[in-house]
Amino acid sequence: MKAELREALANYLTAIGDDELILAHRDSEWAGHAPILEEDIGFANLALDELGHASIWYRLAAELLDEDPDRHPDALVFTRPASEFRNVQMVELPNGDWAFSMLRQYLFDASEQVRLSALAASKHPELAQAAVKIRTEELYHIRHTSAWVRRLGLGTQQSNRKMQTALDLLYPRALQLFTEETGEAELASAGLVPRPDRLLASWASQVSEELIASELRLPDGNLSTPAGRNAHTSHLEPLVAELQQVARLEAEIAW
Repeated sequence: MKAELREALANYLTAIGDDELILAHRDSEWAGHAPILEEDIGFANLALDELGHASIWYRLAAELLDEDPDRHPDALVFTRPASEFRNVQMVELPNGDWAFSMLRQYLFDASEQVRLSALAASKHPELAQAAVKIRTEELYHIRHTSAWVRRLGLGTQQSNRKMQTALDLLYPRALQLFTEETGEAELASAGLVPRPDRLLASWASQVSEELIASELRLPDGNLSTPAGRNAHTSHLEPLVAELQQVARLEAEIAW
């Protein structure tokens, strides 16, 4: 593989690893606060899965660049400034209420299903194998979150209203998952990653069916073009500071 493609693919994997990591951190914040005990345990396990998947993507990125120490999972998580993270804005938003967090997780899980199915056919063998492994684990996630979408959408007037409010905010932001980044067109042409517009079409079809069945309305009108992955909200910096706090204290003590 040419050096330019290796670098572009490493950046691609780091970006989707960042999505998993930041969402895992937000999900972990529900520990001890979920509405029922079963979800307290279930959502914590889901967060651990996302964290493990982030580690897989980071490791593949490092291997593409001959184990570049700056790409090591620990370095990517604990030493990068927030400005260098490339996650989408949706995952860094505060949790809000249970409807917001569950709908966000569902929209993200659905995007992972279509992305992982496509990556399973990647011409990069290790990437394809990782996608197959993660997709199997993600089947639990999408079943769990889609069940909650229906439960809340078809529940009471209040739960439906909360879900609709969350959807109006989250759906436009979820489109950022499918923006084409630098080098992605070349990766797609080489058969290494899927075209983002095809992923978007598949995702939109899947989630529209589920949301309509849950008596939720998709946002009306023309949605604005999402920002690139380098654009973040004000919520990311304090999240990353909290995420890195212990590691940075240990580094100071060691020094």
